[in-house]
Amino acid sequence: MSARLLWLLAALFAFPAMAQDRLPPAPYAYQQLADPAQEAQAKALMETLRCLVCQGQSIADSDAPLAGDMRHEVRSKIAAGESPDAIRTWLIARYGNWVSYDPPFDAATALLWLGPLLFLALGGWLAFGRFRRGADEEGGEA
Repeated sequence: MSARLLWLLAALFAFPAMAQDRLPPAPYAYQQLADPAQEAQAKALMETLRCLVCQGQSIADSDAPLAGDMRHEVRSKIAAGESPDAIRTWLIARYGNWVSYDPPFDAATALLWLGPLLFLALGGWLAFGRFRRGADEEGGEA
């Protein structure tokens, strides 16, 4: 029974090692386009797209395999003559608004866009109330 348990534990600890990506990176994941103008377009677009794995980096800066695949897709589509706006639209349709550092204003992202303004208004209202109450207390004591 203990031998079976040891084999089971060994298999469980081996699963993360087997989950590693052994595929080679896509051709344009780390290779620039031959045309400097097209590469500049691709680089500018990649800087505005969020890595879905890292979430704090653009796909241009991330070393995650998914970011490499996305860089390959962007460079391939730029090389094929597609516009950066069409590629962005395709990526948003595929991965959702989260992939863009500049998501559009719609019902799903309204809180994201309006949240800072709401917190600023709330802070101003609280500060105004606190300063007014402090002025009323000073005036009442005189």
